[in-house]
Amino acid sequence: MSHAYTNLIFHIIFATKERRPLIDEGFQPRLYDYIGGTIRALKGTSLEIGGVEDHVHILTKLQPTISVSDFMEKLKANTSKWAKSARRGFGWQEGYSAFTVSESQVGRVTRYIQNQRAHHAGTSFRDELIALLEAHGVKYDRDRF
Repeated sequence: MSHAYTNLIFHIIFATKERRPLIDEGFQPRLYDYIGGTIRALKGTSLEIGGVEDHVHILTKLQPTISVSDFMEKLKANTSKWAKSARRGFGWQEGYSAFTVSESQVGRVTRYIQNQRAHHAGTSFRDELIALLEAHGVKYDRDRF
């Protein structure tokens, strides 16, 4: 076979530095637009972007030519540089979480991301992330939360 056929879908989550509430409703649309543009520049496809004041969820398709770690390094560096010019003191926390998503689950994950505001009315970011890590069988250190 002379071609590679892929459908690499990821649910990626990352937080603002010190989980500060820097993504308010006035800033959010511009930030999400910029994130989407950066994903396109990295040859990815943005399927959904959402979150609340202290973290972002992205559902994206990536090309097989870029690793998730390289993608995230470039995405966070680029968006952080832009955001710092628009929002004093802005920065991303180190690290991220990334989970693979099958095509059959894209609708469910999209709805989950779209409903972040309601979801976080009763669940902290910490509890949400721990639940996702456990649901995906990811080992983690509870003391780092």
